[in-house]
Amino acid sequence: MSKIAFTKMVGAGNDFIVIDAAPGLNYKKFAVNACDRTEGIGADGLLILDKSSRADYKMRIINRDGSEAEMCGNGARCMAVYIVRNKKPRKKLFTVETLAGNICATATGETARVQLSAPTGYQADIPLTVNDRRMRVSYIDTGVPHAIVFVDGLEGIDVAGIGRVIRHHQRFQPRGTNVNFVEQINEHLVNVRTYERGVEDETKACGTGSVAAAIVAYLKANPGANDKKAAGMSVRTASGEILEVRFDIKEGVVPNVWLKGSAKFIARGEYYAA
Repeated sequence: MSKIAFTKMVGAGNDFIVIDAAPGLNYKKFAVNACDRTEGIGADGLLILDKSSRADYKMRIINRDGSEAEMCGNGARCMAVYIVRNKKPRKKLFTVETLAGNICATATGETARVQLSAPTGYQADIPLTVNDRRMRVSYIDTGVPHAIVFVDGLEGIDVAGIGRVIRHHQRFQPRGTNVNFVEQINEHLVNVRTYERGVEDETKACGTGSVAAAIVAYLKANPGANDKKAAGMSVRTASGEILEVRFDIKEGVVPNVWLKGSAKFIARGEYYAA
């Protein structure tokens, strides 16, 4: 049995176990056991800080089911705050390698801003049949795949039931997709509930899902937008926290995407890994 030092963090209700790289540790097994909310520490996922030859730091993201994620917006903010507190980076704006590419991050106290890679694959109004009902969803990849479903009466939506079907729908195979149910409140604010791939349930927040929802909502509300600086949308997550999403629009591309929100320390300790 080995002792693994960990930090528990939460970003907008999305909680993580954060560890420094531990050579020889089976990260997938560790994530499944440590993220268990009854017999482990309990978390939506595991974040691993490692060395990088391509950036200032490297972050790996293991979901609580043991699968590895390409990117996680709330996790990236937590990692940024963790790095600033524990590693004392010499640069205010530093880079972090992920499977979705290098991102930029900065943090002050328990608030972080991360610059994500430009989203790809945007498709609006994809027709689907879900539980014998016809619906239309949009799709965008913000580092990980996201389906967007616009709804009225968000509180009454069966996020887990419907989300699970869309997550595994043939249209999104073989990767599957995260599923975001979005209610437009006004031109500046959307409410979002998310079914997360890898967690396989609704979570209190999803950073890349908030970015996906913000961008798709803006594009649908502004179909002619083609040259816009610092466009944005506020996103209220299921935890109640509001995340700020900012981005540019240029010739059909959405570059310079930034996500801002909290990243709080919850606890530190030692986990006994079998």
